[in-house]
Amino acid sequence: MLAVGLRRTTLAEISRTAKVSRMTLYRRFPDVRSVLAALMTREFGAVLRQAGNHGSAAPTARERLVLSCVAAVRLLNTDPLMRAMLDKDAEVILPYIVERLGTTQQAGEQVVLAVLGAGRHDGSIRISDVKVQARAILLVVQSFVLSLRAATTDVATDDLLDELAHHLDSALRP
Repeated sequence: MLAVGLRRTTLAEISRTAKVSRMTLYRRFPDVRSVLAALMTREFGAVLRQAGNHGSAAPTARERLVLSCVAAVRLLNTDPLMRAMLDKDAEVILPYIVERLGTTQQAGEQVVLAVLGAGRHDGSIRISDVKVQARAILLVVQSFVLSLRAATTDVATDDLLDELAHHLDSALRP
């Protein structure tokens, strides 16, 4: 998938690359899209866990959340699977933007909800509808993930991510 993109990847190629029989692959996955969905969940979930570690030493939940969100944008933008999808098969991501939230988005939102709760407890995050706050953060971070490359052709990446951190911190501050 990384080499040729989703449209040109077949289950036969996947089974050859993975060194498993096609029947084994067909028993678990009915088509290439289902393989991709499982791969995205595993890969992006690992990236989000790694991003969460970036903020783990911060003294407040708000700071942890801001650092983790910025790290998620940075890490997802350099992730080979995300890059391949955006560069070769951007339409694969479209349903997760305009139709439904995917498993990874939902998992990320659950992490955000937990940190928002911790921020209410430590007094670092303003009180609001927590579900709405979490969804707003998801949408902001998602837009940075999808648009960072295009948005940094004439603006420094670090400067733009610093601005993202400022926006998130300001939006969450009590």
